Amino acid sequence: MDNPLVSPLPGARAGRDPARAIKRGPRSMTPEAVAATQRERLYDALVHTVAEKGYGNARVSDICAAAGVTRPAFYALFTGKEDAFLATYRYGTAVVLRLMDDAYAEAGDWRTGARVALTVLLDVLAGVPAFAVMAIVEIDAVGPVARRERAELLGRFARFFTDAPPVPEGLIDTVVGGVYATIYGHVSAGRVAELPRLAPMLSYFMMAPFLGRDGAASELAAPPAGERVVAPCATSDTAEVFH
Repeated sequence: MDNPLVSPLPGARAGRDPARAIKRGPRSMTPEAVAATQRERLYDALVHTVAEKGYGNARVSDICAAAGVTRPAFYALFTGKEDAFLATYRYGTAVVLRLMDDAYAEAGDWRTGARVALTVLLDVLAGVPAFAVMAIVEIDAVGPVARRERAELLGRFARFFTDAPPVPEGLIDTVVGGVYATIYGHVSAGRVAELPRLAPMLSYFMMAPFLGRDGAASELAAPPAGERVVAPCATSDTAEVFH
C-alpha cells in the first residue's frame, strides 16, 4: 500500500517545521495522520537533539520540546528514548539505502553502480550532518541492540558487490568496514562537510580488491556521467517501511 507521505531524511528539517503543523477545527486531521505527523516531527527532533547534546544527555523532554509534541504523545508512539532512536535509525537508514539502490540500479555495471552508490551515501550524509552524527557516532552510546542494528546494516552493503568478481571470503565485509571507519573518522571529527571529497579515494579502495591497483586507477580516470548529488528524500515506498 502506498503511503501518501513523502518524508525526507530525519534531521533534514526542524522538528517544529511549520509545514507539518497539526490542523485543528472542521478540517482537522485524522488520528492516523496526526500520529504520522508527530512521528516524523519526533524523528527530526531526535536527530537534532542527539546530534547537539549527545545521546546520553538528550532527554525525552528535550526531544518533545524540539518536536512540539507532548510526552503522552511521545509515549503513545515509542516505549522510550532508545526505542525512538532505533525507530529513527531504521527509518533513516532505509531512506539512505533506497537512494543508493536507485543509483546502483540506474548504472550500467557493478563498478559504476558501486561508485555512484558510494557518492550518494557521502552526499546525503554531508547534506544532513545532524543525521550523520546521530546515526554514525552517537549510535555507539545507545547500547548492544543499536550496535547489532548497525552490524546488520553494514551487512546489507554487500548487495553492491553481488556482481563483482569473486574475492576471498570476508573481504567484502572488510572493505565495507574500512569505508565505514573512514566515514566515522570524519564525522566524529566534525568534518561531515568534507565527506564528498572522499569519493575518489574510497572508490579506489573499494575497486582495488576486485580490479587490482591499475584497474581501480583506470576506473577513476573517467568519472561516469551517472555520478551526481542526490537530495536526501525518500520515496513513498520507503516511507511505508516504518509507518
